[in-house]
Amino acid sequence: MKMNANQMKELYDANGYLTSINVLDKNELELASKEYEKLEQKFGKDYAQYSLHNIHMEYEWVMKLASHSNLLHAITAVLGPNVILLDSRFICKYPSSDVPHKGDTAPYVAWHQDIKYWGFEGGPVASVWLAFDDVDTENGVLQIIPGSHKHGVFEHKTAEIPGNMLTANQEIPKHLVNADKAVECPLKAGQMSIHDGLTVHASEPNMSNRRRCGFVIRYVPTAAYPVKDPERPRTFPATVLVAGTDEFQNFQNHAPNFFTKTF
Repeated sequence: MKMNANQMKELYDANGYLTSINVLDKNELELASKEYEKLEQKFGKDYAQYSLHNIHMEYEWVMKLASHSNLLHAITAVLGPNVILLDSRFICKYPSSDVPHKGDTAPYVAWHQDIKYWGFEGGPVASVWLAFDDVDTENGVLQIIPGSHKHGVFEHKTAEIPGNMLTANQEIPKHLVNADKAVECPLKAGQMSIHDGLTVHASEPNMSNRRRCGFVIRYVPTAAYPVKDPERPRTFPATVLVAGTDEFQNFQNHAPNFFTKTF
């Protein structure tokens, strides 16, 4: 059953996430997948794992994904009508046959909260995972602790196990994570999940012979503002007003010339 905006907001506020939201139809998914494969061929899979950062500023097809009407319907439901795209990145976990692991360090994502790294206050952040491939337990599905967004920012420390894909290589200490309460967010290609910046989440290595590729996009309400914090030193060179109006002007609108706002 398709949820309306009020239902999305109620569920999101209660649990800190939404999942299995349909975004791309068959034709849109096929087109996006073909374009992504061109990037794999151009840059190589080792680079494409984590280094395709903020390319919505360069490629119109990527910007169209980040401002897709189905996606923004859900984002505005949880953040309100006025929304800024803060940052984007493709994250791919390839089978070891495609990108050999260094030793026994299969790439994974440790338990963490996005807000720990994001250098702003005044509003929440919503993180989207838009799946280009089917995602399940075998190939490293997103795991979330429901309700963990209600407990503030947790302590983070340097990750103990090699292979953590997080740029800062941090993790929430195991004794602070109620891992037995974790739920998985399996997705079909073309679907997305959304989670709050305070929601504790992680993902295991891809142990399958299938790729697990997704487009990760962060959004904030226009009321949010940058802060100077030595633990969160961030710049925001790729912010774009994607929905509504911006009466606050806390972030510069870096919208590329090919982008036309329609939401």
